[in-house]
Amino acid sequence: MKQNIPTMYPMKTKLILAISFALCISSVFSQTRTLGVLLNDTINTFKGYTLFAPKHNTMTYLIDNEGRKCHEWTASTYAPGQSVYLLENGDLLRTCMVMGGLSSGGGEGGRVEEYNWNDSLVWQLDFSTDTYAQHHDIKHLPNGNIIMLVMEKKMYAEVIAAGFNPNNFQPDIQQKGYMLPDYVAEIHPTPPVGGTIVWEWHVWDHLIQDYDAIKSNYGVVNAHPELIDCAGDHRALPLFWNHMNCIDYNPDFDQIALSVRGNSEVWIIDHSTTTAQAAGHTGGAHGKGGDLLYRWGNPLTYGAGTLSNQDYFEQHDAEWVKPDCPGAGDITCFNNGVNRNYSSVDEITPPVDLNGNYTLVSGSAFGPSNLTWTYVATPPESLYALDISGAQRLQNGNTLIDDGPLGTFMEVTTAGDIVWKYVNPVDNTGPLTQGDTIPHDPTHPDETLNSVFRVYRYPPDFAGLAGRDLTPGDVIELFPVGINNNEGDNSSSIRLDQNYPNPVRAVTSITYHVPVVNHVSIRVTNVFGQEVSTLVDEKLAAGNYEVRFDAASLPAGIYFYTLSAGGYSETRRMMKIR
Repeated sequence: MKQNIPTMYPMKTKLILAISFALCISSVFSQTRTLGVLLNDTINTFKGYTLFAPKHNTMTYLIDNEGRKCHEWTASTYAPGQSVYLLENGDLLRTCMVMGGLSSGGGEGGRVEEYNWNDSLVWQLDFSTDTYAQHHDIKHLPNGNIIMLVMEKKMYAEVIAAGFNPNNFQPDIQQKGYMLPDYVAEIHPTPPVGGTIVWEWHVWDHLIQDYDAIKSNYGVVNAHPELIDCAGDHRALPLFWNHMNCIDYNPDFDQIALSVRGNSEVWIIDHSTTTAQAAGHTGGAHGKGGDLLYRWGNPLTYGAGTLSNQDYFEQHDAEWVKPDCPGAGDITCFNNGVNRNYSSVDEITPPVDLNGNYTLVSGSAFGPSNLTWTYVATPPESLYALDISGAQRLQNGNTLIDDGPLGTFMEVTTAGDIVWKYVNPVDNTGPLTQGDTIPHDPTHPDETLNSVFRVYRYPPDFAGLAGRDLTPGDVIELFPVGINNNEGDNSSSIRLDQNYPNPVRAVTSITYHVPVVNHVSIRVTNVFGQEVSTLVDEKLAAGNYEVRFDAASLPAGIYFYTLSAGGYSETRRMMKIR
């Protein structure tokens, strides 16, 4: 169709003006979008709600894949310490950092809170004294109890008597006169305050050492892979020795998985024991008491390998893949890769039978010898988180990754393609403004102040979300004056969202909100103002809508789409790439 071009504007001049205008808009958008959703491939992402708690603030958010707040909890006065979970009754289970009498140098907790959907505190437990403290992670069991990671103080004399070599200590053990090994406590909550300890398992009950024959726990290390060598990973031992950072539970086997950063291993123990059996070497469903049923990641720690056999490098978040996800029963973890100089997300398939028994060939390391799946960024060093972080297998086979120190969440496919990316827009001062440079944590040079310990995505049919109001609200991040963002939901006004994915190669989706019955049109134009497509042109009832636009046949460049209804008009920009 022939276009009428006004004679006062020659084509060349008009083209220059149009490109300049488009580049100006493109520059504004590229300079300002540093927070929130940076990528959302609506076709390949797993639809759900992502829960996270900014590490340096006190709120907890539940967002949709567009980065819009669907719910938030703000009543707590504590920063997380460190994990948060959504329970099947819709309550929020939240650890808290209280900065008590013991310090691990990272991962402090000391308190657990449960808030209902209306943000009312329904249960609280303080678990921090001068001799023990909850830290890092907890897990809600099917019976309603809570298992938690706890550090306990062992005085210097106790440590020496247990057979530790003082020449292998970092200076702070002698300076402070104690060590902090880990134990696991199971708590039966007694709302509204407190709880009862109903089960315990202690690292201290399962030691072995070959340093001093007259001290406790002396034995042949490589003959007892079920025990924990006092030499650890054969580096200088820190005050916070085991540095566990994740606890998970397998209800099919009644077993507990522990991510042990200090050893670069995952350990699995039997939860079917009594507390007395857990302190010994017999009893329970597998007849081994509290000894390790399985371990993986660093066979050097039990005399079955060397440094060259190490697979985990100070990892976080070792957990079982859930039964409704591909790879069910496997173990995934965020392998921080400390001193390897890049991080990865690794999946292993443990050598376990239907009864929860693990295979081990005498004199060898526990299998497997190869990873089932791994994600490594391109280039590898572009994902290198020295601490915190996590990974969750999703129901569609994708994996949700938390680059914790930088507060960046990514969803990747089995092929390693990133299909969703989000940057936490909250630091210690509150929500940041789009375009802000995220400040660095002055106490951790490799972290920014928007860091997040771990994230989880819950499917729309998750029991805890049934009957809940999940109407999307505004995005969390703020916007500077002059830059319009309507990605949030305001039920009293029309809303046009940014298309996703953007830039677009073929098909993109546009969502919008109509508050009252109205005639709505959405038209796409090029940089000359010429209409290239009409997506909507009809009378619509109040509600949220989505329209898909096939841009495959369009030339690469900048386009605009405009929603018009009842005298209101709003325009957004999209970019088509080849």
